[in-house]
Amino acid sequence: MLGIEPKAVRATWSALVTVGFFAFLYYTRRTILVFLLAVFFAYLLWPVVSRVDRFARGRISRALSLAMVYTALIAALGGVAAAVGSRASEEAANLVARMPDLLQSAGRLSKAPAPPWLEPVRGQVLEAIQEQVAAGLESALPMLRAAMKQVIGAIGNLGFAVLVPILSFFFLKDAAELRQQALSLVNRAEEGFVEGLLDDVHRMLAQYIRALFLLSMATFLAYLLFFQLAGVPYAALLATIAAVLEFIPVIGPLTAGTAACVVALVSGYGHVGSMIVFLLLYRLLQDYVLQPFLLGSGLKLHPLLIVFGALAGEQLAGIAGMIFSVPVLATLRIVYIRAARAAS
Repeated sequence: MLGIEPKAVRATWSALVTVGFFAFLYYTRRTILVFLLAVFFAYLLWPVVSRVDRFARGRISRALSLAMVYTALIAALGGVAAAVGSRASEEAANLVARMPDLLQSAGRLSKAPAPPWLEPVRGQVLEAIQEQVAAGLESALPMLRAAMKQVIGAIGNLGFAVLVPILSFFFLKDAAELRQQALSLVNRAEEGFVEGLLDDVHRMLAQYIRALFLLSMATFLAYLLFFQLAGVPYAALLATIAAVLEFIPVIGPLTAGTAACVVALVSGYGHVGSMIVFLLLYRLLQDYVLQPFLLGSGLKLHPLLIVFGALAGEQLAGIAGMIFSVPVLATLRIVYIRAARAAS
């Protein structure tokens, strides 16, 4: 009657709903982050919890066995984190306190090995490096302090310190019920599609999170062992940073390796070349042995897509966006493949 095409109305309505949905995701991203962390933590504990639950089934209630295992695992993880974190925090405080003096000491940098062709201009290069590092440190220290305050505030926040473990407990306890409720929301014709989709996403997340945790622990142990044996200063701090940054795809390991070499260089360590060789060999070992063994056929994501996802995730949600970029991309890939199969 008004001369408006029904197709145009439906298209406009669909566009508005889509925009509203993404706006909702953006403005509730912090709440969504808490739930994603809870899911991450639940998948991390799920292998041990499921095995104990199968062993204790019929002897005690599932809720009680889950609570016992959950409490023991959290206590163990907290104890290990406190033991490692205390030593790493001491080394970090020592490094920050000594950094200005280390940068002002040209003699330390002059001991670093250099190729023969660089020797004629070694003094000029060292002077330029010192100026650039000092300038970067001057601007980086305030940012580092602000970032540490944010991290400490986030850790002390009720949502991270209390809500995440509580939500993880309910995800573990009521996983089967939540699955059935999700399936009940779709009609019979789509139930098979949704059920297969949930199974694929579940297997992918379980495999990926387990592999990521094991790779992080392997990185920590390998770095700590080598740095201790090689006499690298601040070994516990550098190993801890490398283990944490292992959760950030591509960019994290590169940043950790660069930071370790820079810290060793300004601290006067005379065998930075051996560190670089170790870092390259370990990266090859992880990329071509450990990752294929833990991930099987892998997530089948192109490296360029992983880099794009990490950068886009950082713009949308900071560090958390980088961490969750790979599972989000893998989930979208699973949805696309399932939808294409259903359409054909």
